[in-house]
Order: sequence, then structure tokens, then C-alpha cells
Amino acid sequence: MRSMEPGILVFVVFRVATALPVLRWPLAGGLIAIGGDLADLLLRDLFGIGSLDYQLLDKLLDQVYLLLFLVVALRWSGIERQVSVALYLYRLVGSVLFLLTDERLLLLLFPNVFEPWFLLVALLHHRREPVTWTPRLLAVALVGVTAVKLVQEWALHGGRIFDGISSLEFLDQVRRWLTGGG
Repeated sequence: MRSMEPGILVFVVFRVATALPVLRWPLAGGLIAIGGDLADLLLRDLFGIGSLDYQLLDKLLDQVYLLLFLVVALRWSGIERQVSVALYLYRLVGSVLFLLTDERLLLLLFPNVFEPWFLLVALLHHRREPVTWTPRLLAVALVGVTAVKLVQEWALHGGRIFDGISSLEFLDQVRRWLTGGG
């Protein structure tokens, strides 16, 4: 077994470190963890980690922050907790199937709806009055978070719109668009 490249170690430590704040601050920590998940592509490109099987490592590291989200969600009660556990397990099944087959379309069939559900509930916990989850409100919330997540999953794994471009190239294109320059 070859030794781990320093860049990969930084990559892993970064992802774990950005997941930990959720244990103290569910909403802010959840946003930090998701930001860390998005920013890891930039780290990969900055360190030039060519030997990295990004999809495999990303899905494994996703389980770190998702498991910490679940730890927090298990502190909740009622339907919030039940839905959280079900959505976590659903995505876990999809992630395991993806890791076994390397078929990215499975990630469309098992979208990570747990993530936006977690953020929604964490946000709602900042209200003075607790939410009364009626069947209609629950359905609307689940349809909404599922729709948002399906668009993202399709862009990443169905349409693969970022596969042909590095994060550094993408940021350069954004910079040029914002500045109107070339």
C-alpha cells in the first residue's frame, strides 16, 4: 500500500474539520459542512491531486458529515426525527450502491434529500414557535427539498456539467463574466 499524498491528507482533514461544527451549531455547521463538500474540488485542483479517485473519496467523506447531521437529527423528536432517519438511510443505500457499481446515475435515484431536509428543520428550529407538521406541510416541504436536490444531483451526476472543467477554470470563467473581461 502506497503512502498517502500530503494533498489527499489535507483534503480529508479539511472535509472532516468542516463537518464538525454541525454538532454545536446545526444550521451554521450544516452550511459549513456543505460548503466544505463544495470547496473540496478547489482543494483537489489546487493541490493537483491527479491520483485521487474523487467520486469514491467524496462519497466516503460525505458520510462523515451526513452521519454528524444524523447525530444532531437524533436529538429531534417526532416526525422531524423519523423523516431524518429515513432520508439518511435512503441516501446511504444509494451511496453504497454507487460505491459498489461506480454508476453515477444511482445518485439520481437516491438523491441526498436528507441534506436540505436537515437544513430546513435546523432553520425552523430558530423560530420562536415550533412548527406543527401537518401531513400537507410535510408533503410540501419534502416535495420542495426533493426538487431542489434533484436539480443539483442531475447537474452533477446526470448532466455532468462540471466534468469537463476544473474548479479553477470555473472560477476564472466566473471572474471574467463578473468583470466583463477576457
